[in-house]
Amino acid sequence: MKRSALFVITWLLLGSVCLAQQNPADAPASKEDIQKYLAVMHTRDLMKSVSQTMSKQMRQVTTEMLKKQSNVTPEMEERVNKMTDDLVKNMPIDEMLDAMTPVYQKHFTKGNIDDLVAFYSTPTGQKLIKELPAITAEAMQAVIPISQKLMATAVQRAQDEIAQIQKENAPSSKKQPQQN
Repeated sequence: MKRSALFVITWLLLGSVCLAQQNPADAPASKEDIQKYLAVMHTRDLMKSVSQTMSKQMRQVTTEMLKKQSNVTPEMEERVNKMTDDLVKNMPIDEMLDAMTPVYQKHFTKGNIDDLVAFYSTPTGQKLIKELPAITAEAMQAVIPISQKLMATAVQRAQDEIAQIQKENAPSSKKQPQQN
């Protein structure tokens, strides 16, 4: 009897230890997991591309600002452009990727990241990465007329509501007390 009770207790303890162990897919994603994900997503290249786009936009903005000032020489403009280029060239991409890693770790488990890496490593996943900027731009163009119509409707409704409130609060619309 004691042996069978000891066996049952041992079995229950071992069973609870096995159940308490975390499924590896549910474990937190490691720094290496996130780095692998960011690599398959071409995040470094994307950040460089965004930086170059920012540089062009910054050049345009500074050029417009400098044109408004009468005492700006071409040399001054070139110095400002060089400063902008240096800012972008020296962007700390590795440091930025390191700063992003804990954010991904907070939101994704190892299993999530493994699934994402598996998908984005496929030809379809790579095509999605490549095509997504164009898809996003085209989709935004497609919804602009819809959002403009929605905004026009919202503005008209707000104007109608304001007009109604003003009409209700106008002195002539208030009832005069009747005298008997």
